Amino acid sequence: YFMDRLVDHLFVFEGDGVIKDFPGNYSQYRQSIVDSQQSTVDWLEKKLPAKTSTQKQTNNSKRQLTFKEKREFETLEKEIAELTKEKELVDLRLNSGRESFEELEKLSNRIGEIAELLDQKELRWLELSEMVQ
Repeated sequence: YFMDRLVDHLFVFEGDGVIKDFPGNYSQYRQSIVDSQQSTVDWLEKKLPAKTSTQKQTNNSKRQLTFKEKREFETLEKEIAELTKEKELVDLRLNSGRESFEELEKLSNRIGEIAELLDQKELRWLELSEMVQ
């Protein structure tokens, strides 16, 4: 919205020192990109055999989540939030400077475990969220 109101001419940096001059606002530029991509897809579909296009259609259809996956998706959000809170608390205790060496060692081990769990849960959440969309 800001770019549409502000400009009526764009210089698009495409990389490798290439600058494209586009007369129009940002929304028009984005639409031209979509149009050019669609025309490329249309051209490829005409050139490639028919069975490739049917394979593409089956790959684009996303499956629905099972009941178990829906429940897992909901619980993952809660678990991620809880682990994030715990990580913040452990960070505060580590940074307080009041803990003994043994306690610092336990806390540093725990923060490593939390980070690993968070990575696993966030990856699984991402997989499930892509299936939902």
